[in-house]
Amino acid sequence: MCLRKTRGYRPPDLINAKIYTGPAPGERGGELVMGGGRSETSALTEGGGRGLSNSNTHNAPRPNPCCFCWCCCCSCSWNEEERRRRSRRKRISQDTKMETITNCEACTKPSLEEVRLWSQSFDKLMRNPAGRNVFREFLRTEYSEENMLFWLACEELKEEINKNVVEEKARSIYEDYISILSPKEVSLDARVREVINLKMADPSPHSFEDAQLQIYTLMHRDSYPRFLSSTIYRGLLQGQGGSRTSSES
Repeated sequence: MCLRKTRGYRPPDLINAKIYTGPAPGERGGELVMGGGRSETSALTEGGGRGLSNSNTHNAPRPNPCCFCWCCCCSCSWNEEERRRRSRRKRISQDTKMETITNCEACTKPSLEEVRLWSQSFDKLMRNPAGRNVFREFLRTEYSEENMLFWLACEELKEEINKNVVEEKARSIYEDYISILSPKEVSLDARVREVINLKMADPSPHSFEDAQLQIYTLMHRDSYPRFLSSTIYRGLLQGQGGSRTSSES
């Protein structure tokens, strides 16, 4: 007598067996959890003894790369990277006294009407030399002055026509603001960096246009709203002259 029959053994029904093709829509609450949680595979295996086959693993939903990867060029990771850079620069500067701002643009003291115009749009602020000096001083308090310095360097490069001078200034801008080894490196996404690297083989006055636009956008969206509510700007509105805006600064 067969021992398997006496012990109630039942062969597997291979014909009617169902192949697991992934979680049902209602079961997808247990997707990949970062930071020590259970994965979807382990949760399903514990629940019914069902495991994912190697072929079906590739069909599982993947996380949005924008939440995990800096190379995705999205605005959330871009701003987060900028915040990390500022925190790092702040830690470095905590034990040192902030030096007097240097290399200010030559300009006259702004009138109250000019100061009011700066709040109407970021473009009006950036078109005004005194406005740029005041905004640059504010950026300095936030440890992001290099954004304005990079933008000004790009504007200066655009006015050059001598090829040798263009190459020299372009390489200087790259080393000061693009290189990852520079303490004044600005926050740029991977796509823009790749474009710059290609253009550096034969730099032109417009080699940094994409990067300049991205930094301009960053200052507009991230720093400009805080500038309008800062003590520096409010002091000027109240006629207190709370900022050094002349060429003598």
